[in-house]
Amino acid sequence: MNPDDSTELFKQAVTSTMRAISGNEELQVSFGRGKPYLQGSRARIPLPDAGLTPEQLASLRGNADKFALRHRFHDDGTHNATRPTAGVAQEVYDCVEDARIACIGSYLMKGVGNNLQAQLLEHCNNQGFQQIENQSQAPLGEALGMLIREKITGKKPPVGGDIVVDLWRDHLEYALGDDLEGMEELLFDQEAFTKLARKMISDLGLSDDYGEESADSESEDEQDQEEDMQSESGDETSEQDMSGDSDLADAIEGEVPVDMDAMEMAEMEGDEDEAGAPPEVAGEKNWLRPKENSYKSFTTQFDETIMADELCDPAELERLRGVLDKHLQSSQVIISKLANRLQRKLMAQQNRTWEFDLEEGMLDTSRLTNVIMDPFHPLAFKQEKDTNFRDTVVSLLIDSSGSMRGRSITIAAMCADILGRTLERCSVKVEILGFTTRAWRGGQSRELWLQQGKIAQPGRLNDLRHIIYKAADMPWRRARTNIGLMMREELLKENIDGEALLWAHNRIVGRPEDRKILMVISDGLPVDNSTLLVNPSNYLEQHLKYAIDQIENHSPVELVAIGIGHDVTHHYRRAVTITDAEQLGDAMTEQLVDLFDEESNKKMRPVRTDVA
Repeated sequence: MNPDDSTELFKQAVTSTMRAISGNEELQVSFGRGKPYLQGSRARIPLPDAGLTPEQLASLRGNADKFALRHRFHDDGTHNATRPTAGVAQEVYDCVEDARIACIGSYLMKGVGNNLQAQLLEHCNNQGFQQIENQSQAPLGEALGMLIREKITGKKPPVGGDIVVDLWRDHLEYALGDDLEGMEELLFDQEAFTKLARKMISDLGLSDDYGEESADSESEDEQDQEEDMQSESGDETSEQDMSGDSDLADAIEGEVPVDMDAMEMAEMEGDEDEAGAPPEVAGEKNWLRPKENSYKSFTTQFDETIMADELCDPAELERLRGVLDKHLQSSQVIISKLANRLQRKLMAQQNRTWEFDLEEGMLDTSRLTNVIMDPFHPLAFKQEKDTNFRDTVVSLLIDSSGSMRGRSITIAAMCADILGRTLERCSVKVEILGFTTRAWRGGQSRELWLQQGKIAQPGRLNDLRHIIYKAADMPWRRARTNIGLMMREELLKENIDGEALLWAHNRIVGRPEDRKILMVISDGLPVDNSTLLVNPSNYLEQHLKYAIDQIENHSPVELVAIGIGHDVTHHYRRAVTITDAEQLGDAMTEQLVDLFDEESNKKMRPVRTDVA
């Protein structure tokens, strides 16, 4: 089968299925390589790469099914009305609702249930659940969500998920008791399931995360009145829902079959949603950022700043560099064109120029024709002068978290490699840095916190790992092999952006160069579960905003950010948001070209730039 035909068949099948499940024939479904999302009546689904296994394709279909089910059976207003403000309670509340939606899909359609199970397996793999060894590393909300799915559907959690559930099973079954019985009867009543989620949170001793008691719930009399009013219409609504669900199942049974084994998916161009994934919430603007911050670290004794070649033996580093070189061969032409454009811009600013129409200096031979035609025309002279090109250092700070796994980190490594060589040829110092954590969901820092009695709001609770791939004064020939370390998946864990940003800034702010540029490449907000579970839910984000404010408003360092599938323009004054990693090389080059363009740099106004 022609790859283009297979692609179109796949898109048609997914679109028709999503519209049937959602009950919305006007649902707008687009396909691209950015972050999948659902907002209102718009959804974006990833396209599969060539050679995906049936399990991976089922997971991709599971993403689409989950969005369609959420569109039909979930109401944001009902969900947000009593959603906890922060902490573990908020996570539990959200996971219970996600489990309800997944159980509806499994109840109505066996094929959808299989897809959702495959999607859950991929989620467990991405979160590193197979590596969890004790209960403190296992997220409570995830455990409860998977336990609810097991109780209702009868399907055991997938590999990795079973570890999380088993670590919490005895505690949950003891604390929740009857809450876990009869849940299937409430599946199609979101409000009733919401009340059940709130009761579970209370039974687990997490009610404090709701904030003020007055906002926690309505009075008993008001609840009883609501239940009486809804009980009369509930049966009728339920019958309508179920009859519609019967039609839905019939519609899915007639779905167009797709021979996924025969599909060779080519990388698509131009079909992505140009706007990218919308921000989940409206971000604060630069002038609303916190000027002071109470951010702290529980301990820094386990943090490390390390050279890339110390994290890997030489033979493995050479192998990883070979993997990167293979990727570079396929994209060398495109990225090299962008790099050459940057080089021309830099060299043009560094070359000598001439001053004309002077009274002394070298004779300007281009004006001799005027003298020959008119002997009384004065001679013109010219003189060579140097351009005012300031010494510059550029620091590339690359998010090395688990969410960057795959194409995103590969493209980032390729661009860092090409731009590193290009900038060095232009006599611009460049350093390449990465940031992640040493462990998933806390490491030795969390163990120490547990040993010391779980101090309330301990601050950052994970071990930082800041990686130096290339120092500014290190010649490229010595750093070349280090870039290959980015291709090592075991390196990618969690991301604490605020501290990484200040670390990278402090490395270059004291350097002797006249001009200092810091470019941040990230695909999302800071995430570290061990920290967020015991601190306010926006703890890491608030510190990131504070760090940005300190650099943009109180430092000579010029800061620019590139977000991959995540809108960073709400946080950074100078930023670009791209819809997928394929556009990263173009975005990095454009931003550097603009920064080296003095006229463009003078304007420096807050902008949102969507790279098409």
